[in-house]
Amino acid sequence: MTQPVAIYLQDAHTITEAMEFAQYAEAKGFDAVWQADSRLVREACVPMAAFAATTDRVKIGSGVVDCWTRNPARLASTFSTLDDLAPGRIILGIGAWWDPLASKVGIERKRPLMVMREVVESVRELLACDGPVTYNGDFVQLDGVELDYVHQERRAKDVPIYIGATGMQMMELTGKIADGAVLNYMVDPQYNVRAMDALEAGATKAGRSIDDIDRPQLIVCSVDEDRQAALDGARLLLTQYLGQQPHIMAASGVSDELLNEIHQVLTWPATHEEVVAASKLVPDEVVQRCTASGSPEEAIAKVREYIANGCTTPILYPLGPDVRLMIDTFSNWDG
Repeated sequence: MTQPVAIYLQDAHTITEAMEFAQYAEAKGFDAVWQADSRLVREACVPMAAFAATTDRVKIGSGVVDCWTRNPARLASTFSTLDDLAPGRIILGIGAWWDPLASKVGIERKRPLMVMREVVESVRELLACDGPVTYNGDFVQLDGVELDYVHQERRAKDVPIYIGATGMQMMELTGKIADGAVLNYMVDPQYNVRAMDALEAGATKAGRSIDDIDRPQLIVCSVDEDRQAALDGARLLLTQYLGQQPHIMAASGVSDELLNEIHQVLTWPATHEEVVAASKLVPDEVVQRCTASGSPEEAIAKVREYIANGCTTPILYPLGPDVRLMIDTFSNWDG
C-alpha cells in the first residue's frame, strides 16, 4: 500500500490551472485536494466545487475556512451542498483565523477555543440531518434550525470535520472533538512532537485514541532539479509568514532576531516589492527547516520527517516552477 498524499492549492495559480492540477494529481494516484481560504484573495468553496465537479475519486477539503465569518447554519448548508456534488468526498477543515486580518475586518477573536467547540458541535448536529437543532451557546445560537430539504433526499451528510490547529490548547481541543487535525505548514518537523502530545491528551480525555484522529499536514513543497530555484520558489511565501504569522514561525524555532528584521521591512498587507526585499534576509537553512524544498530527493526526505513525527497524509503545497514535477515526484511513492 502506498503512502497517502494530497495536493494543496491556494492562489498561486488560476482556478482553471488548479483544476488541471487536481485532475493530474488524481490521475497520478493522489488521495485528496485541499483548497485554502485564509487571506482575502481566494474563497475556498468555489474552487472546491470546481475540483469536485471535475474529479471522480479524490477527497476535497477546505484547508481551512474560519470559524467566525460564516454562520454555523450557512456553513452546514454550504458543505452539505458540496456533499451533494461529490457525496462522501468532502472534508470541512476549519480554523480560528489570525490577526491582524481578523481585527481589520471587525472580528474580535475572543475565546477561540469556546467558539471553535460551539461551531464544530452545532455544524455536526446540522449535518446529521436528525431533526431541528437548538443550540444555546455563548457564540452559537440556533433555535430549531435544520437543513430544510424540500426537493432532495433528507440524509445524514458524511462530512468529517477537521480543525486546523496551531497552538497546543487548540490541538488538545481537536483531540477531544474533531475527526482530524489539519497540521499547519511552515513548521519544523519537531513541532509535530508537541502537537502529537497535545492531540493524545485531548483524545484521552474524550475516551479516544490518537489513532482515531486523522492528521494530514500542510507542507510547502518546492521541487526542481535546480535546487536553488526550488529554494527560491518557497522563499517568498516563507517570508510572508515570517512577517505576518510570527506565532507559527516562533513555533518552529525561528529566531526573534530574524523575525524582528523581517518586521522592519514588511507592512500589512505587504506589497510584492516588500516581500522580495525581506526575502533577501531569509537564509536557505530556514527555508529547508520549514519546507520540503530542493531537489526531488531532498523534498522526499523532508516529507518523510513530517510523517515520522505523526503526519498521516502530507498535503503538498506546490511552490516550485514545475507543479507536475512535484506531483510526479510523489506519485505512488512508498513514503
